[in-house]
Amino acid sequence: MGYSWWGMNAPTHDADPSTKTARGSQASRGSLATLFILVVVDLIGFGVVIPILPFYAESYGASATVLGFLMASFAGMQFLFAPIWGRLSDRFGRRPILLSTVAGTALALLALGLSPSLFWVFVARIAGGIFGANISVASAYITDATDEAERTKYMGLLGASFAVGFILGPGIGGILAPYGYHVPLLLAAGLAGVNWVIAWFYLQEPVKEPAAAAGSEAAGSDRPAGRPFAWPSSPRARWICAAYFVFIYAVSHLETVFAFLMMDQFGFDAPHVAFILVFMGVIMAGIRGGAIRPLSRRFGERRLWIAGTLILGPCLAVVPYIHDIWYLLLPLAAASVGRGLVHPAMLSLVSRSATRAERGLVMGTFQSSASLARIAGPFAAGALYDWRLASPFLAAGALMLVVLAFGIALDDSGVAATS
Repeated sequence: MGYSWWGMNAPTHDADPSTKTARGSQASRGSLATLFILVVVDLIGFGVVIPILPFYAESYGASATVLGFLMASFAGMQFLFAPIWGRLSDRFGRRPILLSTVAGTALALLALGLSPSLFWVFVARIAGGIFGANISVASAYITDATDEAERTKYMGLLGASFAVGFILGPGIGGILAPYGYHVPLLLAAGLAGVNWVIAWFYLQEPVKEPAAAAGSEAAGSDRPAGRPFAWPSSPRARWICAAYFVFIYAVSHLETVFAFLMMDQFGFDAPHVAFILVFMGVIMAGIRGGAIRPLSRRFGERRLWIAGTLILGPCLAVVPYIHDIWYLLLPLAAASVGRGLVHPAMLSLVSRSATRAERGLVMGTFQSSASLARIAGPFAAGALYDWRLASPFLAAGALMLVVLAFGIALDDSGVAATS
């Protein structure tokens, strides 16, 4: 399989349609491999920032409340721009949007590492949120390049890419933090630059399924009609996006105040927090990358959704009551298993709910649900933590009951029983 300078397929002149189809399938598989490299490198850069940011912001005088605002500003931009990038990728192609957003991410990380004040930290994180809202495009790319039978597998690999990023990224951040908080941030910027080069030369536009194979939902067009902020037409997609909002709102409580809990309860610094995140990431990688496919075959995504929430809820609630770090690793490990089950199950279900014309929109809305939750979640978590240390963890555990109810209300095909 050859590539042109632009990273697209070299033109072929085969008369046999089956040969074209086979080559198109090979191109899709090759580009999927490139896409996963792109996502992994992107998420390593993102993961580098996670354990560093609370301490980096604190070095400029930020309080816990200010950190909540900082995290919410990043998520707010993701919320606004995820559907925009998704819809633009529906209209102009996945590849050019991915190239644009990766380039923007590199510049935003560079600005973060060179920030001279807290104000510029905010500016850099706002820019990072704008350009980092591209996972919806990657999800739509996978949906374009795979058929329904194998989509769960590749969505699971996308989830594994998240896990790999959250293993290597925090680990790198923790190792480099003693040399100055700006050092790992500048490295993250460099990784994003390398990522853009990889995408430029090797990422192709996905080979979409023929219109005839897509059925009547294609309506003869790849481009969805309507406004840039149109709501998905599928009730099932809307239902799952709503559930995903509650799920991410709950886990964002843990994400927001975890570093503060480790500082207050154990006196930990950035490297300590980083390596706990690595521990959790390894477990999620094992679930999402290896176990999720056979589990989904045997039990179905809906049952994995339910099982994951049943595991995750109690584990979140008990975290602040355990004062021995070795015992604390047990509920943190179990919580990682729960998250490793729920997220890919929801992702697979929502991807199957999208019509061919609305894939980018649906995946963008799905990501925006998470971003909206990460706007509201940090505010609530910070206020609850200041009121009572255990409160955000108890609230997160209770909210898993709501996520559980959403899952129970779906039938086995993923359709909301109430729709």
